[in-house]
Amino acid sequence: MKLTIKKEILQEALTKVSKAISTKNLIPVLAGIRFELTKKRLILTASDNDITIQTFIPCDQTDIIEVKEEGSIIIQGKYILDIVRKLPSDFINIEVVDELKVRIYTENSEFYLNGISESEYPTIELTESKKHISISIQELKSLVNETSFATSLDETKPVLTGINFKISGNMMECSATDSYRLARKIIQLKTSVDENYNIVIPSRNIIEFSRILSMDEEEVELHIFNNKILFKQNNLLFESRLINGTYPNTTNLIPNESELVLSLNIQEFYDVIDRASILTSDKDKNIVTLETEGNILILKSSSLEIGKVEEKMEIKKDKEMDIKISFSAKYMMDALKSFSTETVNLNFVGEIKPIVLKSEEESSLLQLVLPIRTY
Repeated sequence: MKLTIKKEILQEALTKVSKAISTKNLIPVLAGIRFELTKKRLILTASDNDITIQTFIPCDQTDIIEVKEEGSIIIQGKYILDIVRKLPSDFINIEVVDELKVRIYTENSEFYLNGISESEYPTIELTESKKHISISIQELKSLVNETSFATSLDETKPVLTGINFKISGNMMECSATDSYRLARKIIQLKTSVDENYNIVIPSRNIIEFSRILSMDEEEVELHIFNNKILFKQNNLLFESRLINGTYPNTTNLIPNESELVLSLNIQEFYDVIDRASILTSDKDKNIVTLETEGNILILKSSSLEIGKVEEKMEIKKDKEMDIKISFSAKYMMDALKSFSTETVNLNFVGEIKPIVLKSEEESSLLQLVLPIRTY
């Protein structure tokens, strides 16, 4: 294998695929990136058995890449990325010498890395399904940002560590919960699907994918299989395993009616909670208490060891009743951050029922926060 390639093009491709390299992997070859060079393209692949990322660089543009000798080899991912990133030249030469030695050089720099034979790399087949679902990149990024924070970190409940995708007809419903809060986003697809899907994608995997997505393209394809999902965007393929298990029916958690609705400014409410939670003693839960007196909202928190705080702000209510309820400041702030609107409605059913956050301008998004008993 021998080629000359533009540094910024190679660095961008290596940065993307390197996200699939795990430092904890017990299989040494999976710490490497597979280089496959043909006359048509350079294919880069990395995998940690949980996710696989593949991207290719077309060889039809001589100002980007020049193929001198076809071939393939596994190059240690950490080192090749560091070398390429730090080389000052606009173009980089890569050549396999003595079968498994990789020479990386420019006019004034030269590196030799020990390569690994491609025969040791596991067989990876990134096949596409006959039917796929298309979604806009902006929508996919938004739904990940608006739901992923509510997934569980508890590996003893693996199904809750993922985002649940339910697809039926032209509707896609995405939900995430850790049993204490719920985030739900509904998207309308451009075209209907013939088959219904109910899958759970590991949260950290789809977060990683959303980060490396290029905004140059408008859409991304979803190819769904029994135990895996393949995302395709132009010259990027990203495959993730799916989580086995039945996702809980979160619809049952959402109250159908509300006794009291508060309408408030998101930024002002967020800042009030942020200040009120400074003196909470339990940094995990950050419990604060919300009370209403007429059109005034009062937020309190206290700690015997630290002190107490009280914050007030004006609100609008749909009824002349008042409420007192406690909740996690962190969970409420996370929920508020998911909205891109100026105002939000807090829907209350009672002091021990979930608080539902909705925006009239963004009706496809719903956040739910469970109250916390403080007595």
